[in-house]
Amino acid sequence: MSRNFRLILDCPDQVGIVTRAGEVITRNGGWISEAAHHSDEESNWFFSRFEIQGDSLPCGIDELRRQFESLKDELKLNLRLIDTTEKKQVVIMASKGSHCLSDLLDRWKSGDLDCDIPCVISNHEDMRGLVEWYGIPFHHVVIEKDNKAPGFAQVEQLVDEYKADCVVLARYMQILPQALCEKLRHKVINIHHSFLPSFIGAKPYHQASRRGVKLIGATCHYVTEQLDEGPIIDQDVVRVSHSDKVDDLVRLGKDVEKTVLARGLRAHLEDRILVHGNKTVIFS
Repeated sequence: MSRNFRLILDCPDQVGIVTRAGEVITRNGGWISEAAHHSDEESNWFFSRFEIQGDSLPCGIDELRRQFESLKDELKLNLRLIDTTEKKQVVIMASKGSHCLSDLLDRWKSGDLDCDIPCVISNHEDMRGLVEWYGIPFHHVVIEKDNKAPGFAQVEQLVDEYKADCVVLARYMQILPQALCEKLRHKVINIHHSFLPSFIGAKPYHQASRRGVKLIGATCHYVTEQLDEGPIIDQDVVRVSHSDKVDDLVRLGKDVEKTVLARGLRAHLEDRILVHGNKTVIFS
């Protein structure tokens, strides 16, 4: 695998940001293979992502970070430099539904998702055989209805133990506690089986059927303390009609869910998402 560095930054919009950031790279002989920028006029905020060929630089990533320090202070940059050879550790959480989980595991196995999956955590035993077939450790953590704290304490311990860079809720049918959401801000990705902000909460397909909608969808978003209201990463829809029953909506929706979740996770793994407030900038 070739070694690339990713430079991700955002800051108050002003003249010369791209030039100044590019100069730090080019004066070291760095080769910029990809660059994307966005200026948000409403908030007067600037966003940028550079892909740099690591082998073109005479210095390592730590030295490059050091050279950006004075620019960070001057331009008030939020800045990250990422080494692409260090694979992100993705912990997946699931319940009884298999479609999103099996899709992610298959994409990981085939190399379509560039990450490590150190474990899968579930509040049910149903997915153990599937997960272990892929050679991934499976942890059954019971979440008691009337006393959820011990179970989520164990979940947090596992997430820490596996040094998770990202947690994916692949139809994990439990609400994470507020403290865990705050600790893992912008690191927990959820798939919600509706086109948010419509049909928040439980049984969205039933809600959609009662409303007689002609489109159903799925939303991949970062988890926050507010249920189903975190920054949106990806969405898609499929057309339905008056003749479709709830079971039909569920069947059609499953395909959308797994596609949207995989796209959202890929964008996260490739550091294409910048969060500003409750909105996201997604660089293609």
